[in-house]
Amino acid sequence: MRERADAARNRQAILAAASTLFDTADDPLKVTMDDVAAAAGVGKGTLFRRFGDRAGLLQALFDTRIDGLRAAIVDGPPPLGPGVPPRERLLALLDAMVQFKLDNRRLTRALEQTSERASFLESPSYLLAHALFTDLLTDLTGRERAAWTAHALLSFTRIDLLERLLADQPWTPERLRQEIQDVAAGILGPAQDQAGR
Repeated sequence: MRERADAARNRQAILAAASTLFDTADDPLKVTMDDVAAAAGVGKGTLFRRFGDRAGLLQALFDTRIDGLRAAIVDGPPPLGPGVPPRERLLALLDAMVQFKLDNRRLTRALEQTSERASFLESPSYLLAHALFTDLLTDLTGRERAAWTAHALLSFTRIDLLERLLADQPWTPERLRQEIQDVAAGILGPAQDQAGR
């Protein structure tokens, strides 16, 4: 069923207002549904009917931002898309996810820390990433270790960890990404074409 024009306009206004509020707030966890409704020029009831709750709004906003990365992973060219060895693709995916989180850190922090819904580990984005990582890891670590190793690698994408490392270490975001790549490469082991050399 097609969305009514006024409903589509309201949805876009809400997402645009929420995006601005979460990106500019000193503490994105303090942005309320009342704040978003007022900024979007809609009633609070419209906001709740459309998104359910604050976590639903955060997830919808996150989904609009991550759609480009998802498309690159599903249908894009290597190394994010299919067509490269699992180790190379995993490292590229991990780096792209870390970069996305750093670029969207306030929104990501609000989404990851919300307690109004299921845990972060049960979110659709995490479940999809974990399934893909597990599938790619099966050839590298064996089926019995793939799911656990996927969780371990994905833990590097937690925004609370990334922000803590940037605050505690004299690192730029680029240095942080390289550190993560180095640790992940150690976990994955040497590339297969170099293993016997």
